[in-house]
Amino acid sequence: GALDHEMLRETITVAMRALDNVIDINFYPTDAARTANSRHRPIGLGVMGLQNALFKRGLSFASDAAVDFNDEAMEAIAYYAYESSSELAGERGTYSSYRGSKWDRGILPQDSLDLLEDERGQEIQVPRGGKMDWRPVRDKIARNGMRNSNVLAIAPTATISNIMGTTPCIEPNYKNLYVKSNLSGDFIVLNRELVSDLKKLKLWNQDMLDQLKYFDGELTDIENIPEEIKQKHLTVFGVGYERIIDAAARRQKWIDQSQSVNLFLAEPDMKSLSHMYRHAWHTGLKTTYYLRTMQASNIEKSTVDAKKIAAPETGGQQPTYTEAQKNACSIEAMMNGGECEACQ
Repeated sequence: GALDHEMLRETITVAMRALDNVIDINFYPTDAARTANSRHRPIGLGVMGLQNALFKRGLSFASDAAVDFNDEAMEAIAYYAYESSSELAGERGTYSSYRGSKWDRGILPQDSLDLLEDERGQEIQVPRGGKMDWRPVRDKIARNGMRNSNVLAIAPTATISNIMGTTPCIEPNYKNLYVKSNLSGDFIVLNRELVSDLKKLKLWNQDMLDQLKYFDGELTDIENIPEEIKQKHLTVFGVGYERIIDAAARRQKWIDQSQSVNLFLAEPDMKSLSHMYRHAWHTGLKTTYYLRTMQASNIEKSTVDAKKIAAPETGGQQPTYTEAQKNACSIEAMMNGGECEACQ
């Protein structure tokens, strides 16, 4: 339920040393790439499994507490990453172009928000400050310098997250049940945390699985699932872009590079797109990544009794329609000179 700072610090220290070593042992296809990497020694420590961390804390991605956790977690990651790079600089020396850099001038990523605000002449709508004492890190950087010109970068981790059994980078759950395709073929991805929660409530059975398939992994229309479970397991299209951007902005203030922030709109329109990207700009995001919409095809439902799920109140019987409803969109109506919205 809480961040294990000791384990986090140890993990990041090992990862930073490994990433710094890669610069020296890597194969470079061009001299320009070798020169740039040797001169600036950039690395990009990433993150995955944020949604899993929120599951463990029992938080909905759309909650204020989840946005605050993004801030808290990224601050700790940044703290130990920058500290580790400075320790490496004390052992091995700074990168050759260190002098004159923002690190050298005592400017850390969280300080750059005020610089951006002054440059724009407009408020950056992100709370400043954090929970940790940064004076020891600032003092260490002033004393040792930095081994790496760039340290943190949140990259997309979709495939390796599936392999590791966790959730991609810093995103909400895509869906609670969906089919993923890659060069190895198609395979089903199921939200195991949801299954665990449903088992605790004795709601996990074949009927529940069929309903998940029928509703393409969305919980909104499954009546016997409690509302708190639905909120906890909101998917990317249910969370809303405002929360995704707000969480990204709280992380961004600690990150010296940037993030692969995917944005999601079920049915994009120009007004929503305008509000979305303006919100990202006003919160100081450096970048966004893909804009994703609902896919045209969904999970195979050949084993699902659609009649039973679609019309539970009628015992699986097909609903009845008036003559006007029957002719609203039918081949016979078209042949008789009629038309419907879908066929215009």
